[in-house]
Amino acid sequence: MPSSCAMFCEILIAILLPPLGVCLRHGCCTVEFCICVLLTILGYLPGIIYALYAIVFINRDEFFDEARRPLYSSYY
Repeated sequence: MPSSCAMFCEILIAILLPPLGVCLRHGCCTVEFCICVLLTILGYLPGIIYALYAIVFINRDEFFDEARRPLYSSYY
């Protein structure tokens, strides 16, 4: 679980640039990232809503593996 400061920064980035926030959380070339890019192209507000959903509610540990490692990862 990320710290509250990291979560705040990810949410702030997701509001400014939704695909970047999702990329930082889930990694590039994932389904979440592609959906966010598509929704951001179709409309900025749907991109923000999905990015916030993907950052806050989707558990990244459930889908984490070495092939789809995010840009940063913290090992406990």
